Amino acid sequence: MRVFMRVLSICLVILLGALGFLPTSPRSAGAQATNAQTQKFAPASRKVPEALAIEKLNAWTVGLAGGQLEGAPIRFATEIARVVDDGDNLHVLPIVTRGPVENVEALLYLKGVDAAIINSDALEQFKVLVPNIQQRISYILNLFPSELHIFVRPEINSLSDLKGKKVNFNTPGTSAAYSGPLIFEHLKLDVEKTFIPHQVALDQMRTGQGDMAAVVFITSKPVDAFANGKWGSGFKFLPVPFEDFGFYLPSKLTSSDYPQLIAPGQEIETIAVPTILAAYTWPKATDRYKRVARLTEYLFDRFARLQGPGFHPKWKDVNLNAKVPGLDRLPAAQEWLDRAAASAASAASAATDTSATVSASAGSTRPGTTTRAPGPEEQKLYQEFLDWRREHGK
Repeated sequence: MRVFMRVLSICLVILLGALGFLPTSPRSAGAQATNAQTQKFAPASRKVPEALAIEKLNAWTVGLAGGQLEGAPIRFATEIARVVDDGDNLHVLPIVTRGPVENVEALLYLKGVDAAIINSDALEQFKVLVPNIQQRISYILNLFPSELHIFVRPEINSLSDLKGKKVNFNTPGTSAAYSGPLIFEHLKLDVEKTFIPHQVALDQMRTGQGDMAAVVFITSKPVDAFANGKWGSGFKFLPVPFEDFGFYLPSKLTSSDYPQLIAPGQEIETIAVPTILAAYTWPKATDRYKRVARLTEYLFDRFARLQGPGFHPKWKDVNLNAKVPGLDRLPAAQEWLDRAAASAASAASAATDTSATVSASAGSTRPGTTTRAPGPEEQKLYQEFLDWRREHGK
């Protein structure tokens, strides 16, 4: 009986303690407080390094909208990212998108996109939908043109032969699928448009199946399918006469581009769509603008690397000073160019003064002594200044 009563008492004490009716001993109260503090502060202490790491990772990350995997713009975006990468100081993420046409929309509205590679004619179309687009988008670089390639079967000999025929413009979202129909509209060519993968269309052309008469590529030359592909006699590019449609450029395809399809010394007249590296015009004081400004500075500082081996050959044709009609240059880009011009002018002035000093002292130089002529670096800077002055009409 005593044992039973003792067990009952213990159970009653435990129950009352659990319900909070019994006072807590100092020792147990301290233990509970310690446990509460541990639960309160330990997770936070663990989260601090993680939060700092997240902040550090995102601080200098820039989203760069490129294009589809089979297009040239995504390669250019990847090469830019490679050259400007600087660990935690700058990390550019090339983004596979629906294409340079859709990139205008991405630049305007898609979260995480601060820069994009876009086509000039897409920008023109958006001006109708977004009247103030010039204030919202600036350009960093006028990149390189994307040439129009109209590749046809042997029985097609002129643009007029394509009327009513089946012509492929690649898949939706590509430059060909957007700009191609616009160009054909300007040329007043009414054709049966298809939008299937180019590789499928090229196979149909090669085998004569599906009544596919032509394919339209709009991308930077050379195109691998033509430069390295095997094509029978009569397959060719059609010449496209240049007409001033407002935002296209005259261009040409040569035997050096496609030696298997164009005879030595022959040129195929065509047009090209300008491609632009653009940025959203964030206010200068914002964090997003600072990221784009750093991307611009790193890109311009290291631009010579892009023109070296291992990168797309089109980088050699890019002029940092080239303008884009109808758009303002990103302030960070213009500031870099102004500093470079001032530095080149200063170096040129110093080189000129040195040359004058050398010339003036040449007659009074003592036998056996030598005078210092401008070094290679000074001569290079002076030449850069002359090139810059010529480009700016000064």
